[in-house]
Amino acid sequence: MATRVAFYPGSFDPPTYGHVDILKHAARMVDRLVVGVGVNPTKTPLFTENDRFDMLSTICSDIKNCVTEIITFDDLLVNAAKRHNAGLIIRGIRDGTDLDYEMQMAGMNTMLEPSISTIFCPASPSTRFITATMVRQIASMQGNVECFVPKIVADKLLAKFSIPQK
Repeated sequence: MATRVAFYPGSFDPPTYGHVDILKHAARMVDRLVVGVGVNPTKTPLFTENDRFDMLSTICSDIKNCVTEIITFDDLLVNAAKRHNAGLIIRGIRDGTDLDYEMQMAGMNTMLEPSISTIFCPASPSTRFITATMVRQIASMQGNVECFVPKIVADKLLAKFSIPQK
């Protein structure tokens, strides 16, 4: 039987419970899940690619039903997915705005690489509202983000913004 491989890309800046939700959905569908930390030279992320890689490595160590691999990439998504033998791209969908954007991206990716399909995973209701952008903003204003991100991420945000421990 062929191994089902999926590629789950994102900036993961920082990884949130929304990302974890999609990771768990994806892990139920495939034998191997490659989590691709996108590195965009035109953007200035809060966390380095190494920090994001390390946080995701810890988070993914809890996923038992498929093999997970964390990588970084700085080229076209379809090229990175193909390099890792992925036949599927996993994308999380929170709402209609996400769907419109992701449909455009899926169409472009299919034109670039017809052998790779995109699968949309709807976010669970309990994580649908979480965005990395909002988490960064809350943390930067000394807010508590523990209900939005795993502990390792919350700890890194505390350190990044010098938030006093409670």
